[in-house]
Amino acid sequence: MASTRSSAKRGDPNSDPILRHWREAVPHDRLAHLVKDAARAMVRGLQLRLTQYNVSFGHWAYLRILWERDGLTQKELSDEAGVMAPTTFTAVSAMEKLGYVVRRQSPENKKNTYVYLTAKGKALKGKLVPLAEEVNEIGVRGLKPSEIAVARKVLITLIENMAKDEADSSDPARRIPSTRELGSLIAARGEEYENS
Repeated sequence: MASTRSSAKRGDPNSDPILRHWREAVPHDRLAHLVKDAARAMVRGLQLRLTQYNVSFGHWAYLRILWERDGLTQKELSDEAGVMAPTTFTAVSAMEKLGYVVRRQSPENKKNTYVYLTAKGKALKGKLVPLAEEVNEIGVRGLKPSEIAVARKVLITLIENMAKDEADSSDPARRIPSTRELGSLIAARGEEYENS
């Protein structure tokens, strides 16, 4: 019993419940679950590091986009991040309070609001990108370059296949509803259930 406790304290990967789940409980479960758990582990690893700079993982996603293409509209930023406009509005508002971005309207087009990095937001790139690189290095530890190349190919193919499946769907019921729509659907179904 003592050896089990000491190995857990040392960070033995076999003591991790997620790994135990994959190795013992469902070693042949669906790939989607494995991808989700791997992504979650990497996000947690990055979030642990971002916290020292008061950056949330959600903000990291927007900063990465703006470091590549500064001055996007909030709509473009939402599209690039793959999230709904209200989520982007909330995140940009928080990042503005932290001094990472500013919002401006174009004199030619008052309808669109553009998001620009501040000097503070730009300076974060040099601090945060090495943290993300560190997480990637940790994640692929023990893998050969050829294995990493195969993993990249597999994941990119999965992403492409799922994007094509979504794009090819002509069924209006097969789409991702907004949070507001989803809430209304759940409420309506709840009422139907109670009345039956």
